[in-house]
Amino acid sequence: MSQVLFSGVFDLPWWGYAAVALGLTHITIVAVTLFLHRHQTHHALDLHRAISHFFRLWLWLTTGMRTREWVAVHRKHHARCETAEDPHSPQVLGINRVLWGGVLLYVEESADRSTIERYGRGTPDDWLERNIYSKYVVSGLTLMGLADAILFGIVPGVLIFITQIVWIPFWAAGVINGVGHYFGYRNWSTEDASTNMLPLGALIGGEELHNNHHAHATSARFSSKPYEFDLGWFYIRVLEALGLARVRHLAPVPRFVAARPVADLQMLQAVIEHRHDVIASYRESLKRTYAEELGTLRESAPHDARVLRNLKRWLFRDERNLPEFQRIEVEKGLLISLPLRTAYVMRRELAALWMRSMASQEQLVRQLQDWCQRAEASGIRPLMEFSHRLRCYA
Repeated sequence: MSQVLFSGVFDLPWWGYAAVALGLTHITIVAVTLFLHRHQTHHALDLHRAISHFFRLWLWLTTGMRTREWVAVHRKHHARCETAEDPHSPQVLGINRVLWGGVLLYVEESADRSTIERYGRGTPDDWLERNIYSKYVVSGLTLMGLADAILFGIVPGVLIFITQIVWIPFWAAGVINGVGHYFGYRNWSTEDASTNMLPLGALIGGEELHNNHHAHATSARFSSKPYEFDLGWFYIRVLEALGLARVRHLAPVPRFVAARPVADLQMLQAVIEHRHDVIASYRESLKRTYAEELGTLRESAPHDARVLRNLKRWLFRDERNLPEFQRIEVEKGLLISLPLRTAYVMRRELAALWMRSMASQEQLVRQLQDWCQRAEASGIRPLMEFSHRLRCYA
């Protein structure tokens, strides 16, 4: 009886079965991040038909997800991020509900035909999709379960199969959608609460760099800092070298020229295009202003210096992500430092440039000119240096 339960085509030690499970789930996460996410949803890259179809087949066998539904739910997440219409925002629904019940939220949203019709366009709609992959979802999972049992024995095969079918619901629907909008660090001041998580690349293929992705959604590469590694991007480069993939979009890289004497339309366009880099650079300028003010107050007003130190954890975060009581505390604390208050308020004004959809280009150029003039006349050294850098964007 034991021989029947534990013997398959391959007789492996326990760690061998664990390695097989991790290997098979890794193929699934690569299929999700390369095919479903970067290729189908955001059109960041093109995949060779053979690779594209392999990923479709593998996802049918291991997840039962329909391409059109996954794409539609994720596109709606970007379009309605952190609102009541977001399918899985932990900021709205709570971290526990998304982390542990993310798959239920996905199933609920994928059953909404209006979501599928509006956001699921442009996905595969060939004979195989209509008559096999979308029609017989359970059949793919059944075939994979039988294959696991035959190859590795009934008990190891069932355990491997269970690992396969819970991998994406937990890591993608739970961790990425939940933790990726709740805990972690942020390189870019996006309008949502997306974060980059601790290194999990081997488990989720680069999807842990979630804030980077939300800042540049159509980029095929998710890493943006030298210390970040996007495993999915590594696979893309391998496929590209083999002629099996073509990158269509990458995050824009700022280019700088000699500082313009006055803001013009080209400068405005460059600033808006590189707005995430602009705000990240401004945050560093604000930190320098804070350090200089804190140093001055330590000598002249120790009590005010203590108040300023208590603001540090909130001061450099995006105002939109601060609770109301924290915004009030920041505003009160900034009354003790005019330079810091000026720098803080002017960050808000700068960000408003790309939020004013009703303003004409001429109006925005004039507003940018006025902003630079006030920054350079402020006498605040970090702010003056930042304004000079701003006029160099090309």
